[in-house]
Amino acid sequence: MVTGTTYVEPAERGHTAPQEFTGEVVQIGSGWAGVDVPNAYLWARLPSGLEVKALLHDCRRAAR
Repeated sequence: MVTGTTYVEPAERGHTAPQEFTGEVVQIGSGWAGVDVPNAYLWARLPSGLEVKALLHDCRRAAR
């Protein structure tokens, strides 16, 4: 489980704001070869079943 802030694509930043979340990690990594860690993504599944994307460095292990 992790807590973090969702990543909002630059084109969506005018009408969508980042949100805090807590969820179960389902994937770590950008999915593209050669992407550095500062740009790596993490996907998490929320209790509702929705999946969110965040930058890896914007997440931390959730307190249990």
